[in-house]
Amino acid sequence: MLFSRRFHDPIARGEVTRTIRRWKRPQARPGGRYRLPGASTIEVDSVTPIDNEDLTAEDATRSGFDSIEELRTAAPDRDGATLYRIDFHFVGQLVDPRTALAANADLDQSELASIAERLQKMDARSRRSWVRETLDQIDANPATVSHQLAAAIGFETQPFKANVRKLKTLGLTISLERGYELSPRGRAVLAYLESTT
Repeated sequence: MLFSRRFHDPIARGEVTRTIRRWKRPQARPGGRYRLPGASTIEVDSVTPIDNEDLTAEDATRSGFDSIEELRTAAPDRDGATLYRIDFHFVGQLVDPRTALAANADLDQSELASIAERLQKMDARSRRSWVRETLDQIDANPATVSHQLAAAIGFETQPFKANVRKLKTLGLTISLERGYELSPRGRAVLAYLESTT
């Protein structure tokens, strides 16, 4: 669900907890989570079809409008569209699970060996080995643009970036505004790989 910029801060403050929408079919579901700009998230509590005459002053206030008339103007009649009352609450910033994974460098030997085995399988499924070269390149050249890193190890840019995304899924790399760096977890894994080869 999209909200006009004027509603973003009131939603975050818990002042706006309802929206009135016209849809031909529901575009939200109870329990569904929807992102706002800046990675903030709301969770829908209920989605109820209503008639025009069911709109109340409370609907207007909880939706961030000064009057029912203003609310009606924001949700005009459309052929075949049903009016819905959607209640929600602000969840806040949700942490990307990869971020928490990347920060966890407290790995025992069995965990390190398991990650190393997974990386070896990733290499085996590819036409050429790339894992160690990619980790070494990022470690030696943090905050370097991807096409330069890719060229240094003989890869095209897009396949290289796809490989880095695989490493990020394992929590081994962090994307920067420009280029990448190894995460604490990635540095621990690279040190383990260096010690076993």
